[in-house]
Amino acid sequence: MARIGEMSAPVAMRDALARGRVRASLVPDLLVEARRIVNTVISGWHGRRKRGIGENFWQFRPYVEGDAMSRIDWRRSARDDHTYVRDREWEAAHTVWLWADPSPSMLYKSVGAMVSKESRALVLTLALAELLSRSGERIAWPGLTDPFTARNGAERIASHLSHAVDLPGRPDLSNIRRFSDAILVSDFLDPPDEIMGWLDVLARHGVRAHLIEVADPAEEAFPYSGRTEFADPETGEKLTAGRAETVRDDYRLAYSARRQELIRWCKRLGWSFTVNHTDRLASEALVRVHMAMAADNGFAGGAR
Repeated sequence: MARIGEMSAPVAMRDALARGRVRASLVPDLLVEARRIVNTVISGWHGRRKRGIGENFWQFRPYVEGDAMSRIDWRRSARDDHTYVRDREWEAAHTVWLWADPSPSMLYKSVGAMVSKESRALVLTLALAELLSRSGERIAWPGLTDPFTARNGAERIASHLSHAVDLPGRPDLSNIRRFSDAILVSDFLDPPDEIMGWLDVLARHGVRAHLIEVADPAEEAFPYSGRTEFADPETGEKLTAGRAETVRDDYRLAYSARRQELIRWCKRLGWSFTVNHTDRLASEALVRVHMAMAADNGFAGGAR
């Protein structure tokens, strides 16, 4: 079978249309599920739209009664007859960018999983959109929406997803700028160097990123034995193992090494990395991401 990149334009378009139709049929139910999950965690979710909690200088403004004396900029105040304080950046100008991986590998669902990786990724993203919108945050999806603020943010993103014909496997992130957060939900099964190369633009722009790896339990445990045929959902290539159990240890080692390399890289950048298994609750990932976004160092730890 030809690789995806070698497909003719009509075949590629037909596949994209088919994926788009499947996604459109899933989105309404996933939005309902996302809102159900939100209602279980909303009590512990607090918005971040507060003046002066940013880390970078925004502007000088006249001192008013109630301002902390420590915020007075005496050098600026000495220039004229007014007293000025230093304001940091306004969180109201902050944007949280959301993205869920639409790649074919996300369709995988083993017998031990509750849902496919794609369904879990979309539920997590829509739930985050709902939570952030209720908190007054400005949200966006790269390549799908411009930044916006609305109480029905999840519904608006769901509508865009339902009408999207072909979502890029890796959207252009170059327009995401400083003072933004990016929450990226994927299985992150590509080689770490490729992933880091793609996300490097966020690091260079000073964006604070939070990676959520959606993992199927079978992908970690590799419970296969005997003669087993494996198929690559991205390329269609097949591999037959005469005794699958003989490669289990090597597979697990490589799988874990990939994840650990990404975790170490995120930690160096002050980013967070969260793992959510499809046989576990989606709300677990929401809580961990919320903790990471609220933490000073932005890192909530590794997989668990």
